[in-house]
Amino acid sequence: MKHQLQALLTSALDKITADLELSLDDHPIHIEATRDKAHGDFATNMAMTLTKVARRNPRELAQLIIDALPDNNLVEKTVIAGPGFINFYLKSDAWHSIIGEVLNAGNDFGLSKHGSGQTLQLEFVSANPTGPLHVGHGRGAAYGATLANLLTAVGYKVDSEYYVNDAGRQMDILATSICLRYLEACGETLTFPCNGYQGDYIHDIAASVRNENNDNLNIGAKKLFAQVPADEPVGGDKELHIDGLISNAKILLGEDYFIFHQAGLDVILSDIREDLAEFGVEYQQWFSERSLVSSHAIDKAISKLTDAGHLYEKEGATWFKSSDFGDEKDRVVLRNNGAPTYFASDIAYHLEKYSRGYTKVINIWGADHHGYIARVKAAIQAMGEDPERLEILLVQFANLFRNGKKVSMSTRSGSFVTLRQLREEVGNDAARFFYVMRRTEQHMDFDLDLAKSQSNENPVFYIQYAHARIYTVMNKLIEKGFSALDTSINCSSLKEKHEIDLMMDLSRYSEALLNSALQREPHQLVNYLKQLASDFHGYYNAHAFLVDDNELRNARLTLISAVAQVLKNGLKILGVSAPESM
Repeated sequence: MKHQLQALLTSALDKITADLELSLDDHPIHIEATRDKAHGDFATNMAMTLTKVARRNPRELAQLIIDALPDNNLVEKTVIAGPGFINFYLKSDAWHSIIGEVLNAGNDFGLSKHGSGQTLQLEFVSANPTGPLHVGHGRGAAYGATLANLLTAVGYKVDSEYYVNDAGRQMDILATSICLRYLEACGETLTFPCNGYQGDYIHDIAASVRNENNDNLNIGAKKLFAQVPADEPVGGDKELHIDGLISNAKILLGEDYFIFHQAGLDVILSDIREDLAEFGVEYQQWFSERSLVSSHAIDKAISKLTDAGHLYEKEGATWFKSSDFGDEKDRVVLRNNGAPTYFASDIAYHLEKYSRGYTKVINIWGADHHGYIARVKAAIQAMGEDPERLEILLVQFANLFRNGKKVSMSTRSGSFVTLRQLREEVGNDAARFFYVMRRTEQHMDFDLDLAKSQSNENPVFYIQYAHARIYTVMNKLIEKGFSALDTSINCSSLKEKHEIDLMMDLSRYSEALLNSALQREPHQLVNYLKQLASDFHGYYNAHAFLVDDNELRNARLTLISAVAQVLKNGLKILGVSAPESM
């Protein structure tokens, strides 16, 4: 509908420019659906945006535009509102064509080529492979997967990527935790460090290592704890304690240390892959942090910064002058012992991503990474790349509520709800839907009881029920002795307010899809589907569909068939099923 109005306005503008001998090139025509139907169906502010170049009062220019509109069967009336808005009231039968458009396009309805020719790299989740994915990771997974679907739907080529943090201190803590549990399984007595990974899955991995190696890796608890700083509960420092254990484990085990390291990585990463796949989240690439070392990508990034004069030495470490590029302070990239920091790996990883030639690189991070934005963009700029090609989206935490009470969680202690447990409790559909119902900048309270309920208060049930209800009506068509649906019938008999509202809803789907993608806000699509479902349920409750009048019956069934198609299309983008019965 907007395209038809734009065509009318373009024609009017061509006439005005000719009459007034003006040049109004490169002035796009913006048309928006009105929020309040008392102000019409659509509105444009073009008279106000053109007032200076046209040298006319905006209301006067608005009238000139209206007078220049060509004859059409679309617009019932136009009204000039406020300082110069043009409000369009469409004829009731102007909406009928959208039904055929939906049914003809089918699963492709709403898709566009807006991003044609542009490639995007979307990195999301990228949780350390040190334990199962928990409900916090689930929100980033659902958001990232849905955003990838949205961007693909509007024409972009999207590559989704998971950055595997398979190097660094957290993996060393994991490996040492497994080693400690292995020693316990060998009969050693020890006090497990408070900063180690304490979940049951550590015991399981340690047991598998022992099954394969028997007691051959038993270095003895006494040797492992020799000269290690005290732990926190006894007046020590938990960080120094775990680092001491890591250092001793590496020395005592030598190359065998990587048996524990690899065992943890293999088991946990495999679990993460399986968990995400079952959640409907797919990646084109799983990128290994360790590959940055083997490919010398970190050395390349450090050299690039060195050659540009953006590094300096202080207290034995190498620092990046990130404060020169807007960061709050400078950052260490090489420690005193010459080992690269996490930040150095991040710099190398982003340089590598840029080298692949994407139009834009998009990172989805947890809100706790907000402080990393300035330093990463600073490094990109310092290496001579465009920091605007990097877009960083933040996802706030998700809290679980059961019976009105918050479910307490602690990742390190192992007392957390995994994504798999959540999916098993509420189902994939509810999990995917609930995770994207709110803006990602907002904290999310996930109501488990609501997500499992089969009531109108549960939004995903409400939308899916609308789709199933339509199929129930279609199944009753033959049961009641009516002939099969004829979708080629004229829909001019659709004049009821509920019918007009539904057709208007259908016409807004493409715009809702595009806005959701461009604004990176899946919740806009969620809100659209909720409104469409609500309008359908209202229609269902107010009118009979299987009426004796052949033309009216077919028209109404054709309309709700189009509604079912759009519900299905939208739910698919959200990663949610569209059941035909419930």
